[in-house]
Amino acid sequence: MALPKQSEDFPGWYQEVVKQAGLAESSLARGTMVIKPYGFAIWERIQRAFDDRIKATGHENVYFPLLIPHKLLEREAQHVEGFAPEVAVVTHAGGEELEEPLFIRPTSETIFWATYAKWVQSYRDLPLLYNQWCNVVRWEKRPRLFLRTTEFLWQEGHTAHETSEEAIAEARKILLDVYRDAAETVLGLPVRVGRKSESERFAGAVETFCMEGLMRDSKALQAGTSHYLGQNFSKAYGVKFLGRDNSEQFAEATSWGVSTRLVGGVIMTHGDDRGLRLPPLLAPIQVVIVPIYKSDDERALVLDATKRLVGALGDVRVKVDDREGFRPGFKYNEWELKGVPIRLEIGPKDLAAGQVTLARRDNGNKAPVPEAGVVQRVTELLDEIQRTLYEQAAAFRDEHTFEPKDYDEFKTLLTEPGGFLVAGWCGDRSCEDRVKAETKATIRYLPLDPEPVQGACIVCGRPATERATFAIAY
Repeated sequence: MALPKQSEDFPGWYQEVVKQAGLAESSLARGTMVIKPYGFAIWERIQRAFDDRIKATGHENVYFPLLIPHKLLEREAQHVEGFAPEVAVVTHAGGEELEEPLFIRPTSETIFWATYAKWVQSYRDLPLLYNQWCNVVRWEKRPRLFLRTTEFLWQEGHTAHETSEEAIAEARKILLDVYRDAAETVLGLPVRVGRKSESERFAGAVETFCMEGLMRDSKALQAGTSHYLGQNFSKAYGVKFLGRDNSEQFAEATSWGVSTRLVGGVIMTHGDDRGLRLPPLLAPIQVVIVPIYKSDDERALVLDATKRLVGALGDVRVKVDDREGFRPGFKYNEWELKGVPIRLEIGPKDLAAGQVTLARRDNGNKAPVPEAGVVQRVTELLDEIQRTLYEQAAAFRDEHTFEPKDYDEFKTLLTEPGGFLVAGWCGDRSCEDRVKAETKATIRYLPLDPEPVQGACIVCGRPATERATFAIAY
């Protein structure tokens, strides 16, 4: 089944790519999904990229319960208010009504900080640098596979610190050294980093740092967030310690997370009208080899050459598609749809010429390569394709970043061609709300570090206090 064109039906294109590439499908409970083997293999590569960097910064992985006593959620009022519409509550179990309801974690600050109260007595016990990989449930009204589902997979870090300076440095380090580095280096996602406005902050946070990507339909995607929580949770859950000056102090907190939403981000950043295009560092299969033969004699020769080639490619992640009953053209289309960076075709004519045919997924180029030089060429191209996909995505983002001269042009640009709109903002919530009501755009990020601003607010004309970047977002 042919894919819709991105330019004509981007949501339909996305849905069909997820389906036809075998990434995921909707499950029986509303808003839930089954992640299929190929989709989960991509998620595992994402996990590895982030987990390696998380551990390299001194964090350890733990696991905390899925079910959390309702009384814990009630202790942090701002947090409760922010998540109340999304929380799923268990009221019956074992055929009986529970004395105390349990909520299914929408995030785990409550259970972490209730536990940290038992672990922290002195400044010597700090910092606590913990992360967990798990599932969470948030009752989603408008689900879309990977992007917004009722249940999704993610990592969530929860750290406790002696001082606010340490906690803020932690939140920024995760954003820049872990999240941005993994997203850009491995996933090929060019992201912009910054702060959220007060209305867009995580419930209970003092400051939310974020990274935002721009998808090929010119909409923004929040790709990860890192929060400085101050003492809000330590005070709510009694996480106190004896400080260096023998005074009693409350711990400073951070939390941070990325999720399976990143799979959707990869699809929408790199995909084209033929399906996925996966960066080689992320791709579960970097090279697919399609042997071509008609007779048993040809089959033996071609498969022997294929085996030699697989051995020569060493650590490259290789798949040999030797399925019987499928024509080569069918296989080519399938692996193009799945976004495998390089395809090698080997047939009797190739063997006679001492070559293989190499096809690139990123640009569709196809050319013969001497058999003796295949390994070197593949190695070079994997690096080149990784770099090319990132550069193409960054160029698209830059071409769709605008500085409108007034509010009328602002609204026009949001409609066509869309993208990031950088403009002055007075800092007033009413102007932010007006933009959202009239255009559906929100402030995606403010500068990571506040900067002096000249000029006027794009909405009301009063003096600007911030340069805000607006976009319509997923």
